[in-house]
Parts: sequence; structure tokens; C-alpha cells
Amino acid sequence: MKDSMDNSIIDKLQNFYIQLISQFGHCTGVSPSRFRLLHKLYHVDEINQTTLQKELQIDSAAITRHLKQLEGDGIVTRRNNPDDNRFTLVRLTELGRQEIVAYREEKILFMAQLLQGFSEEEQKLFSHMIERMRNNITKGRNEE
Repeated sequence: MKDSMDNSIIDKLQNFYIQLISQFGHCTGVSPSRFRLLHKLYHVDEINQTTLQKELQIDSAAITRHLKQLEGDGIVTRRNNPDDNRFTLVRLTELGRQEIVAYREEKILFMAQLLQGFSEEEQKLFSHMIERMRNNITKGRNEE
């Protein structure tokens, strides 16, 4: 019985994740990973691309793809670090700052829809449970 419950939970989480990612992108106009990247850039003046990649835990090829596309769209600028040409510095453009504000507003609407009908207590409990699961995963990786 426990095994089927475990499988049911993981199946539900996987299905939820797929639907969540799809709907988040549809509602906000940007993928969750790109949203995280832009949100991070919004809170810094400029950041080393490698530092950004490590902080967001995105592989280096993916961060480069994201940034090249965003640069092509005029959302970010990249330049060589004048103190060390081996590193690339990234920053949001003014257009990028305007875009992230709009994305954040859409995220608020999306979250209101997602959590509709859940009490504040249920939301806190759910958040706590997710954090516990995340900690369990982290703890399990550290024990390996």
C-alpha cells in the first residue's frame, strides 16, 4: 500500500509540475527559470554570469542560451569584465526592468488563481510541507 501511495504522490507531483510550468509561462509570458533569472537581475546592478549561473543552479549552457536570447530581445546587456576578460558581466536594461515588473504583476495574478479557495493557514501549511520535502531531498543528497 505504501509503495502505491508513494507512486501516486510522485505521479501527482510530476503532473502538477508539468501543468504548473505550462500555465505559468502562458499567464506570465515567461518560463519559471527565465523569471527567476530576470528576478535575480532585477535585484542587482550587475552580476558575473558564472555567479548568476551558480546562484540559480542552472547549467552553464542553459544560462548562456537564456542570456543570448534576452540580449537579442534587448532585455539584458553583457560585457567583458574590464578587470578580468575571462568573466562576463550581466545587467538588465531599462526595458528589462520594465518587463520584470510586468512579469511580477502577472505572477501575482497567477498565484492568486492557483491558491484560490485555500485559507491562509492552508497556504502556510502547504508552503511548510514543500520546504520540508525540499530539505529532505537536500539532506538525502548530502548523505550520499
